[in-house]
Amino acid sequence: MAFKKDNNNSAIVRAISELWQPLTDEEIKILSDDIYVQKFKRNQLIYKDFDGPTRMMCLVQGKVKIFKVGIGGRNQILRIIKPIEFFGFRAYFADEDYKTAAMAFEPSIVAFFSMPVMMKLMKSNFNISLFFIKYLSKQLGYSDDRTVNLTQKHIRGRLAESLIFLRDSYGIEEDGYTLSIYLSREDLANLSNMTTSNAIRTLSAFANEKLIAIDGRKIKLINSDEILRISQLG
Repeated sequence: MAFKKDNNNSAIVRAISELWQPLTDEEIKILSDDIYVQKFKRNQLIYKDFDGPTRMMCLVQGKVKIFKVGIGGRNQILRIIKPIEFFGFRAYFADEDYKTAAMAFEPSIVAFFSMPVMMKLMKSNFNISLFFIKYLSKQLGYSDDRTVNLTQKHIRGRLAESLIFLRDSYGIEEDGYTLSIYLSREDLANLSNMTTSNAIRTLSAFANEKLIAIDGRKIKLINSDEILRISQLG
């Protein structure tokens, strides 16, 4: 994988370092000297399962999905990453290869930090260590909720939950209705643990019920309250 230095590295480090304040000038310099930034095209792999982890990643711009290939080659989207959110480091802490893969939903920019450097900083700065303890703890709680929801909710409840999740994660556009992420039907199905055909049928049902409006990959949430109710009912 090729990494490139970027003129905005210092600005990226400053944005990231705000999560770990206070950092010393020396720690900021270490991060600035270590950072590599790479641009990824839509649907380009960032890392793949069974790779050996060597770098921690932070999404600077764009949208990224973390997924796992399941039985029969069907993908299951486990998480979606927002800007200035970290990913790709759990396997290093666990001393194992990646069990998941990461791919850009859209053109994205990712910052990479070498794990040995990060480990050195975590040992010297408790704020950084505490940040990742809290981060991993929240991710574990989220995974617990997802496991229950994806296995016990009906199709309508799972799809409704995904729509609310996308709204809360990426927001809506200026019109106040359109999700600020355009997913393929396959990706939406993979996020909701259902087949693509079921996702298409359920989306059509929601549209017929005037809960959403569909324009290609654009989805407008016309009645968010009812979608949330369906999600909660399961």
